Amino acid sequence: MDLQLDGKVAIVTGASRGIGRAIAQALAGEGMHVVLAARSQPALDEVAASLPTSSLVHAADLRMPDAPAALVDAAVARFGRLDLLVNNAGATKRGDFLALPDDAWADGFALKLFGTMRCSRAAWPQLVAAGGAIVNIVGVGGRTGSAEFTIGGAVNAALLNLTKALADRGVRDGVRVNAVNPGSIATERLQTRLRTLAEQRGIGVDAAAAEMARGLKVARFGEPGEIASVVAFLASPRAAYLQGAVIDVDGGQTRTL
Repeated sequence: MDLQLDGKVAIVTGASRGIGRAIAQALAGEGMHVVLAARSQPALDEVAASLPTSSLVHAADLRMPDAPAALVDAAVARFGRLDLLVNNAGATKRGDFLALPDDAWADGFALKLFGTMRCSRAAWPQLVAAGGAIVNIVGVGGRTGSAEFTIGGAVNAALLNLTKALADRGVRDGVRVNAVNPGSIATERLQTRLRTLAEQRGIGVDAAAAEMARGLKVARFGEPGEIASVVAFLASPRAAYLQGAVIDVDGGQTRTL
């Protein structure tokens, strides 16, 4: 299926590993030029070397207020346009609500919510000019609360509302804004959780993975490429009538409306 993305330009934040890396590779595979953003220059260089199209590496800490605008400026300076913004950066700390300090909350909101907001605001004029799109990578915790995921759940719920609000503005300005809610995806972060569970239970990592999957009532964990495929579709003209959509890619984990 031709997604009609050849020659277009995308920014992908959190592109150095996991879901972000897979998204960058999928978009480049569709012929897009990709601006790769994250904090680790060496990791971004490695991703850039794997892409079949020309790319730009932009190492930055998107928690800093001026960093998102500098990222957009760098993208436009290099490629002359911007067609897609994928807001993927941001990890939040899990743990007992009563034990999570204020700085963990502040850090969670600083990157994933405020970074997304600032990137979207900075990119908006370019996306209006290109008739472009935003795809926010959020997470199922924004729809279903969990005692061990209070920071992430709160941040994700805010991001889902922001997605809807920007989509409302996008109807007027010609910018499509949608979100993807990944479930449990086989990334380094999930492997860390599995190792912790294995140590707590005194079992192997494979057994811990099976136990966690049973607890979530899913057949298996997802792969980063499965998220990336949905993002590529949402970026394309084939998704032209999707506006403000929130797509759960979670193997059936989310059972709430």
